[in-house]
Amino acid sequence: MKPRLVVLTGAGISAESGLRTFRDSDGLWEGYNVYEVASPQGWQKNPQLVLDFYNMRRQDVKAALPNAAHLGLAALQEKFDVEIITQNIDDLHERAGSKKVLHLHGEIFKMRSVLDEHRSYPVTWDINIGDMAPDGGQLRPDIVWFGESVPRISEAAAVVLSADIFAVIGTSLVVYPAAGLVDYLEDGVPCYVIDKKLPSMQERKNLTKIEKPATEGIEDLIKALESWAG
Repeated sequence: MKPRLVVLTGAGISAESGLRTFRDSDGLWEGYNVYEVASPQGWQKNPQLVLDFYNMRRQDVKAALPNAAHLGLAALQEKFDVEIITQNIDDLHERAGSKKVLHLHGEIFKMRSVLDEHRSYPVTWDINIGDMAPDGGQLRPDIVWFGESVPRISEAAAVVLSADIFAVIGTSLVVYPAAGLVDYLEDGVPCYVIDKKLPSMQERKNLTKIEKPATEGIEDLIKALESWAG
């Protein structure tokens, strides 16, 4: 049995692939107030703006490539049972080769009807006003917006509980409920936190902080895990 490595990733891991972090210091994302383009209220007010925004994000993700951090996590699958819980909507983990990826906040290459949050459809093109799902509802990105519930949070919590080793990479741990996943970690489980600006978190046994960008910190993580791999 391979040791079970659970990894929580955030925007910082994809920033090094050229994808902007969701919340910049000025509260804008690509020049937009995030609540205008990523909330039910924004959708009600101006659905065309929301669709245009995510259509652009989809093109950005298409153009981006996995970086050394994504590739490093995929390589760890050789010696570990790796499960990634990501707050990111891109597919860079999958393209790097990671097999088990749980997307907490949805996926940019999926869409769903406004009438049914449980069924999604693949999308690689632009979504427009008037594009309807089979149930007759307007199609929208299958993304969890601010103010919406996170349907996979319980599943993610169960994954964290099963960890032999836990790592947090490229997240500020300020967006809940994702940030609360750390609290499900069993006492004594080794925990590694990697970010160029380390998030504040409760001190715990076996906590290792690596204050580096994800692409550099992954090398430290791989080295630290060598003793586990045997």
